[in-house]
Amino acid sequence: MTSKWHWLLGRFTRKLWFRTSLFAILAVATALLSISIKSFIPPSLSGLVGSEAVDKLLGILASSMLAVTTFSLNIMVSAYNAASSSVTPRATKLLVEDSTTQNVLATFIGSFVFSLVGIIALSMGAYGEQGRVVLFIVTLAVILLIVLTLLRWIQHLSHFGRMEETTRRVEEATQDALVQRIEEPYLGGRHWDEQDISTLNAWPVYAKDIGYVQHVDMKLLSECAQQSSSIFFVASMPGAFVHLATPILWIQPIPKEPDTDPLMRAFTISTERSFDQDPRFGFCVLSEIASRALSPAVNDPGTAIDVIGRAVRLLSYWKVNECVSSRDISFPHVYVRPIETRDLFDDIFTPIARDGASLIEVQVRLQKALHALAQMDPSAFGINARRHSLLALARAGQQLKLADDMQYLKQIAVNDTYNQRVLPSDVKPFLT
Repeated sequence: MTSKWHWLLGRFTRKLWFRTSLFAILAVATALLSISIKSFIPPSLSGLVGSEAVDKLLGILASSMLAVTTFSLNIMVSAYNAASSSVTPRATKLLVEDSTTQNVLATFIGSFVFSLVGIIALSMGAYGEQGRVVLFIVTLAVILLIVLTLLRWIQHLSHFGRMEETTRRVEEATQDALVQRIEEPYLGGRHWDEQDISTLNAWPVYAKDIGYVQHVDMKLLSECAQQSSSIFFVASMPGAFVHLATPILWIQPIPKEPDTDPLMRAFTISTERSFDQDPRFGFCVLSEIASRALSPAVNDPGTAIDVIGRAVRLLSYWKVNECVSSRDISFPHVYVRPIETRDLFDDIFTPIARDGASLIEVQVRLQKALHALAQMDPSAFGINARRHSLLALARAGQQLKLADDMQYLKQIAVNDTYNQRVLPSDVKPFLT
């Protein structure tokens, strides 16, 4: 489990300007380094490079890189706007953090800064005849880097910001968050059962900000718990919306002089959710993509069907890796509630079943996906898959106008062996 500062550092390095600034600094250092090593160049080589060759190359780089950078920024903004309007605004942050885009932009700006520093140093006479040779060689290397970057940028633009690419990024971010939670289902703490604590003998710590919990520093909480000889129960996990009356933490036993300031530093609260420690957010974003595709203005059931397939893949991954999860307790004084499989099903399948109730192709794919999950692991997914299968069938019954479509959908539900085995009597009317 990463500490708050490591988590903040990771988010800091994913900023768009971070790599750009590093490349710009590297460009300045490279241009100035050429001055310091000019004494190592034999005088016989100084005549191989014309006095105006480097000046022209740097001038071309300065003018062209400025235009290419401006053009690339326009493309990036267009891709962000397209993703916000056609996919979902919550997925835009994944495009902003795209490493290829950041490297391309950093290369272009770094090359521009390098050429400017080189032109200024040449105008001051800092290089001399021998330094021009070094600068010429470095300039050729920069040109080669620009060509390779342009080729990669052209290939990247063929899918950057498109629906399939953005949806894939959301799936990968969700999978990364799932893997982290699978490895540490309780964030390194202990499993919090309802019987572990009673609010009558525990002290609540209320949130001081209004927003979403993005990160919980378990190490800091554990240190505070050990210092005060207390047990902490984390009531608000990453992704939870908190306000001034929300208990984010319970302390047991009740402290005599509670100091909540160190405890509040362990919780990062912001105006929006984050993918890092919140796998449910990824499922919510996927459901938003499907819901937008199912809206009358878009009318794209194929995207909703694609999202259903991605949801099955993510949930099956969650099931497969759950048995090999590392459950080492690193913070024994902190108790945490695990993510419930029920919540994951509700986050992804409820909006799709609601918004796609009138589309038979979406309902058929949804039923088959739920049945597949129930067959893969009845003990882990059976109850929730059956529940959502029947709810989706009930919603479709209110929207599908053709009796044959509804009858076909009922047959798919009836043919599910798991439904036949454990179907309760109060929901059998949906299948008759």
